[in-house]
This record gives sequence, structure tokens and C-alpha cells, in this order.
Amino acid sequence: MIIGILNSGGDCPGINAVIEGFVSAAYQRAWRVIGFHDGFEGLLPMAGGRRYELLTPMKTHKIRAFGGTILGTTNTGNFNVHVNKFGSASIDKETMAKAKKTITALGLQALVVIGGDGSAKTAQLFSEEGLPVICIPKTINNDLCTASDYTFGFQSAVSVVSESIDRIRTTANAHKRIMVIEVMGNLSGWIALHSGIAASADVVLIPEIEFDLDKVVDCIKARKASGQREIIVVVAEGAKLNGKWVTVKSTERGEERLGGIGNRLCRLLQELTGFTTRYCVLGHTQRGGSPCSFDRILGIRFGVEAVKLIEQKRFGVSLVLNGPQVGSVSIDEAVAQPRMVQPDSQIVQTARELGIIFGDRSAAEMAAEIKGKAPAAKRTCKSKSAKPSAGEGK
Repeated sequence: MIIGILNSGGDCPGINAVIEGFVSAAYQRAWRVIGFHDGFEGLLPMAGGRRYELLTPMKTHKIRAFGGTILGTTNTGNFNVHVNKFGSASIDKETMAKAKKTITALGLQALVVIGGDGSAKTAQLFSEEGLPVICIPKTINNDLCTASDYTFGFQSAVSVVSESIDRIRTTANAHKRIMVIEVMGNLSGWIALHSGIAASADVVLIPEIEFDLDKVVDCIKARKASGQREIIVVVAEGAKLNGKWVTVKSTERGEERLGGIGNRLCRLLQELTGFTTRYCVLGHTQRGGSPCSFDRILGIRFGVEAVKLIEQKRFGVSLVLNGPQVGSVSIDEAVAQPRMVQPDSQIVQTARELGIIFGDRSAAEMAAEIKGKAPAAKRTCKSKSAKPSAGEGK
């Protein structure tokens, strides 16, 4: 059997682990694996050479520890999904025909696509064309598919952000500053929330919980008044400031993308609080470097399970992590609804119990809530005639 694998969209820690697990399990069955370079673009012919290679256990041995991807990737190119006014998605017919021709010429009996929501939607269109496709979800944002507890890359990103905040805290404490850390996440707040809890942030601002800047300022002033030297603010790039996303214009493709809220928030907080404020955009450090052990293991598991699905001839599905088990759902279900932080979830309530500020309550409201949760003091009264228990009064 000849099978193919590619990864598309943004890179993240753990992709190489998937490739290693996939190749190892395939060769256990005496199958051959073809890896396509630069995402779906590898399926298109290129003047002067091919855009794929034969992957063997020798080539992929121990790459699970490396970040990035040995196959390269892209989030631009010929496979952008077009949606018409009726909501139907499609890919340019000529581009699809060329891809199908490559798959047929190589004799591929299955194609595994490692990617985020955009790549999964492209894979879904391949599936609708009758091609045997399986998806493996990857994103540091952890926002793909409500049926999956985690996507690989997320835990590595949280580890990087948490360690960075630990480092930033020391200089913030030395100068009694407010430090604003802008993190990735697209329109979800998973990275900001988890890293904020792990690194003892004071304020966590996420897209799923609308914040009032005046309430954020009120809470910061209250903490400063109590004698706290530094204030750590973690803000997700997709959080809305005054009800609007903060975007920057991309010079590469002339389109607007999320970014800049850290800078904007920094200036506002310094103006409104009077305290020296600095900001740090962690940017692509969150996507780079070696994957943590969790993501290495999850990536390996996804790669191996993809081979098992091919063996069972189960196509048009996406792998998911559900509790301790790796399972699968249809690609339709995987891309139907993004996985967002629920404001009333246990993880958010945990953060509130720690005193983390989400900007939806003032300092007085937070204090009243804490007071309301505290049990009333028990009053005890002893009768004068009561005899002391053994040892009492010694």
C-alpha cells in the first residue's frame, strides 16, 4: 500500500512527532509513505522537479523532538477555499484536477492531512471529490473541534508563555511596573487562560469574556493600593478593546490580521492608572522550539492511529483526543464549530477563585463575591454545668 501525508497552515510543535509515528506504523505493515512538501502545494506539478519524497523510518527516526516540520508548510497558495453567497465552499476546479492527477499517478490509497480548521475544510472538499482523506488536527490555539479535548501544540505554547511570564515578572517587580503580555489564540482565549493560571497572572483578558476597561483599571488600582509591586496582564490577541478587534495590516497580502492589542492596552493602562506600563508580544516564540513531552506523545499517537484508520478503510474523518483515548469524528463535525472557552466552565471558575481579573467585575464586585462565598462563622456556647473533656484546661 502507498499512502501520503502532508501538513498545511501554520506550523506548531508536534508535527514531526505525527510524521514519525505515521511512518513507523506504516512500515510495520510494509507500506510506503510519500511526504508532500509545503502543504497541499506539494500535490501540484512543479517545473524542474517533484514536490514530494519517500519517507522512511531512517529519515524520520527521533524527529519527534524537533519543532517545525521536515515537510515544510504554507498558509497561502492555490488551495484557498472559496465560499459563495449561498455558503457553499469550493476550490478552483483546475487546481483540484491537478491534485487528483498527482494522487492517481502515485497510486495513493490514502492521504493524511495535518492541519487546522482551514486545512480541514480543504480536506473535506477532497473527501467530497471521492478521495480517501483523514485529518489530524493541529493548532496551538486549541480551538479546533469541540469533540477534542486538546490539539497538539497547545501545551507546548502554554509552557513557553508561562516561562516567559515568569521571566517578565522579575523585571516588573523590580520596577513596580504593570506588564502587558500579548499572546496568540486567534479568536479563542485558551493560551491566555491556561498560561495566566500557570504563571500567576493578575489579569487575563480573553475573547469569550467581554471586559470593561474601567473595571480592569479599578482592580489594578486596588491591588496596587494593597502594596502589590507588579501587575501581570495577559491579553489574547482576539480580545476586543472597546468592542472591536485590534488588527494590523499585513504588507504581504494586503489583508488585516489580529495583532497590536498589547501595545494599545499598554498605553491606555498607563494613562488611566498612572503607573509605568510596558508590553511584550511573544509572537512566534509560542509556535517555535521543541514540543513538550505531552505534545510529542499525542503527536505520535495521532500518527499511529491514522494508520489504523487507513487499515480499517475509514476515511472522511478527523482524529480527536477524548479523555485518555484517541478517537475520530467526521470532518464535517470537526469543522462545524470552533472550540471556545466557556465563561461558566470549571477552568474559568478556578481562575476566579484564584482572584484572577477578567475585567467583567470591579474590585468591589469581586470582593463582595468572595465574601458571599465565605461560610458564616459558627458561634459556640458552653453550658456552665458542662464538665470539661479529658485533658481540657491542662
